[in-house]
Amino acid sequence: MKNAFFYPATFLLGLGSLLWSFNAAPQAFAGKEISNQAYQSNEELNYRVHYGALNAAVVQMSVSKPLKINNREAYNLKIEGQTINSFSWMFRVRDKFESWVDAKSHAPLRYAKTVREDAYYHQDIAVYNHKEKWLKNKEGKISITDHTMDVASAIYYMRTFDYKNKAVGHKFPMDIYIDNQLHKLSVKYVGKEVINTDLGKVACIKLKPQLVVDRVFKDQDAMTVWVSDDENHIPIRIQTDIYVGSLKVDLTSYKNLKNPFNSLKGS
Repeated sequence: MKNAFFYPATFLLGLGSLLWSFNAAPQAFAGKEISNQAYQSNEELNYRVHYGALNAAVVQMSVSKPLKINNREAYNLKIEGQTINSFSWMFRVRDKFESWVDAKSHAPLRYAKTVREDAYYHQDIAVYNHKEKWLKNKEGKISITDHTMDVASAIYYMRTFDYKNKAVGHKFPMDIYIDNQLHKLSVKYVGKEVINTDLGKVACIKLKPQLVVDRVFKDQDAMTVWVSDDENHIPIRIQTDIYVGSLKVDLTSYKNLKNPFNSLKGS
């Protein structure tokens, strides 16, 4: 049996090797620029996860200080989740998704995933070449389309969409790289709703991201996301059904928002 410490070491070595090869041959960037009015550097969002009626886990989403990748400004986007101690005896989770995105186009440049869920372990590392339309991971090269996203970059990319004056049912297409495959998915605008949260009443935009049916999700329409109806488009609540129950994720705190939290209406 492999020692548990082998996994982080392998991950870091593999990441270092791929990122070195990426930097060793800088590529001219090819990607359309978008207007990002939703988030900025040093933003931090914290969430509580309920599994049914149980308080099960915490999640943190964060944006780094500006970085330089191939002489372009970039951000490191992180999504980290872990079960709390009182729940870990039932099911232990330590998940981390990271994406390094171009600051002006939000196109991902690098991606790293580490998932530890009880006995299940999976890691993935990828680097993108948008000019030649491919990404490289430990399996080789995969052809990609313009503005292909990964799990981490897709969540932030949703925040940059213009939801004003959209008809109910409008779909925003999004190609997402997940576990060595490219999926053509979409995010559907469902409407608007004011919801009660621990922070108070929040006016929200209601969305239905299309999911990939896999070992976790049993239905492509199993998730609903409420984002703040202001310029930040902060994910306020996420509800989803999975094979072994249901999850509810609620925002508990925030720091360094780019815009005033105007959708927060108080108690």
